[in-house]
Order: sequence, then C-alpha cells, then structure tokens
Amino acid sequence: MTETGIPPLLDGLRIPEPDELLDGAVVVSQRMHTRFRGTTVREAMLLRGPAGWAEFSPFPEYGPAEGSRWLAAAIEAGWHGWPAPVRDRVPVNATVPAVPTADVGRVLDSFGEVPAVKVKVAETGRTGPEGVEEDVARVAEVRRLRPDADLRIDANQSWDHGTALSALPRLAEYDLEYAEQPVAGIQGLARLREALAAAGTEVRIAADESVRKETDPLAVARAGAADLVVVKVQPLGGVRRTLGIVAAAGLDAVVSSALDTSVGIAAGVALAASLPRLPYACGLGTVALFTEDVAEDPWIPDAGRLVVRDRPVPEAGALVRLRADEDRQRWWHQRLRTAWAELAATS
Repeated sequence: MTETGIPPLLDGLRIPEPDELLDGAVVVSQRMHTRFRGTTVREAMLLRGPAGWAEFSPFPEYGPAEGSRWLAAAIEAGWHGWPAPVRDRVPVNATVPAVPTADVGRVLDSFGEVPAVKVKVAETGRTGPEGVEEDVARVAEVRRLRPDADLRIDANQSWDHGTALSALPRLAEYDLEYAEQPVAGIQGLARLREALAAAGTEVRIAADESVRKETDPLAVARAGAADLVVVKVQPLGGVRRTLGIVAAAGLDAVVSSALDTSVGIAAGVALAASLPRLPYACGLGTVALFTEDVAEDPWIPDAGRLVVRDRPVPEAGALVRLRADEDRQRWWHQRLRTAWAELAATS
C-alpha cells in the first residue's frame, strides 16, 4: 500500500517480459456507428496470456506513464486473473453520443431496454450557448423516449464554471441521476458542487477524469469534490487496484468502459461483479457502439444487464477482418514496450 492509501500497480504480481506479452498479440481496428470521444475508429491491442485474452488500448494521446497503468490492467487480466464475483449480473446503461436529436431514437434502439441512459453533452467545440441548447434538446428527447430510465449526463470536463452553473439547473429538470465530470479538476468540481448547493440545484456530481488522470485518485474524496466516482479498469491499473481505490475513497462507484472491445469489457464486468456495493447501472454496454466486435459472442446487454460468465474469446475471422495494418502493428508493439519500461521502473 502506498502512502496515499492506493494499492501499487500489480502489487507484487509478476510482470512478464515484453516478448512474452507480445507473443501472439494482434492489433484490431474497430469502426463505430457514430463519432464518439472524437473518434470513428478504435484501435486495441489484444494479448493472449495463460489466464485468457486481455486488452491493452490506451488512447493515442496517452504517454508511457498513463500507458503503464493500462498495461498493468492487461497483465492482471491475461496473466493473473481477477477476484471472485459477488453477483452474477451487472446492470448497464445505454450511451448516447452527442448526436442530433433526430438520431437519439436510433442510438437508443441499438441498446434495447436498459435501466439507465448516459447522454454525452458539451461536445468539443460546442460548449457555448448554442451547444447547451443542443444538449438540453438531446436530454429532453432521451427523457421523452425513455421516461422511466435513470438519466445521467457526461460533459467530459468540457464546461467552464459559468456554463456548468447555468446549464445544470436546466438539465436537472429532466430528473438527472448525476452529472459526470461537468468541469475540469478536483478544485473545479468542489467549487461547482458548492455553487450548485448554494443555488438550490440538487444534482449529484460524479468524478471521472479527476479520478483516473490524477496521481492521487483519493484527492477527490478528501476535497469533497464529488458524490460518487466513475472508475475504469484499464486507466486505473486493473481490477484489484480499482477495488482498493474505491474502498479507500469511501464513495459509491459506477464502473464504466474505456471504449473497450468485448475482451476489455470483461475486466469491467469483473470489477462491477466484485464491488461490495453497486447502486448504479454501469457504463459497460459500449460494444453496441461498434459496427463489429472481435468476440465470437460479444458482450451485448440482455434486458439491460450483462451476465457474469466466462470471458469472451476473439473470433478467428474477426481478427483477420479487423486486423490493423502492419505500420499500426509495429506502432503498438513499440508503445507496449515503452509502457512496459515505465511499469517495470515504477513497480
């Protein structure tokens, strides 16, 4: 245990050498139905270890330090496995990207019936008044089409304080379950949370980027900056480490996807299935955003839930169809090696 109370990466588990990790590795390129998080194509490196298939897929802009946490999660998954579950089903939310209002129904239909819906707001470049109007219209359409669903929004820390303070009371009229990372930074969240309370606006605040991008994820809880935390297995370094972070934070958690393939979603399900409390539906239904997944049996929710089962296995034909070109294979091989060097130096 570190001085901050956060478990170290892999916490004594063996770190295989790069050549062992890369033996049989393949990089896939999956297209998306709709632009999400600024991308229409998601690349991921799939690794095959003795415990099963694992995913290493830090976003392209992440450097070796961040990448080392994603690699630790892949090593845990493929070489060591996960803790035993305490539940056999995990509720999941639908995710509606920042699409025009006319497309909301199509996106929702791709998820089927779900207990909750997360709506993306504050799309990059659309964070001014016109963007807020579009966000309100999108949320209103989701509420119209899914009147009984729990509804949450995610701004990916794109609003400034003033915009968040004016937008959230309007969005709260649609009975929000919570607002995820409306502004940047721990202090930004704490300031906004205080201002909303003073204005009489009752909206729970969830921290995402302020947990997974900080060197001290527990700082959010200490600062009183959030009511709950959104946790993702790969960015936080694995299932065991994330369980330790949630326990130390003392806040309820929502388990979410990092836009993973079904192979990566398995780790998120393992985390959600292992948490002592799971009061919120999880953001683990994102495989539906891809035009094709790698798995023989993709982890698509059934009646708004993912069943805890044996982890997915990539389908041989899909690995051929989705395989990235050789330049991208080499790029990802080098990326894993630099992340491994960082992980080995800090573990």
